[in-house]
Amino acid sequence: MVERICWALLALIHFAPFAALFSPSMIERLYDIAPDGEAFPLLHHRAALFGCVVIVCGCAALDPAVRQLAVMVTALSMVSFLAIYTMNGMPESLRTIAIADAVGLPFLAYVAWRAFFPT
Repeated sequence: MVERICWALLALIHFAPFAALFSPSMIERLYDIAPDGEAFPLLHHRAALFGCVVIVCGCAALDPAVRQLAVMVTALSMVSFLAIYTMNGMPESLRTIAIADAVGLPFLAYVAWRAFFPT
């Protein structure tokens, strides 16, 4: 039960960026990028990719067979963002996203441990 809750929380963390696929105005709020900015289409596409993370976390909550893959996909998303955020001077406009990913790391660590070292 705890694992399912953790997977659901990880899906929830990624849901807002995914929702930007259907509500592009969220991109400006989440990333401080103007709709006419050159990076806007890339971030709109990024929202679609967050859908993959949401889906794989949802599947992992229900099916233990996909949990190792889900850990890798989710870790790649979260850890790479935090690394890139840090390497780029921790821009204030992305701070909320970095906090959300950092808050999710203990949940990710727990489900990774359970996926790769089941008891």
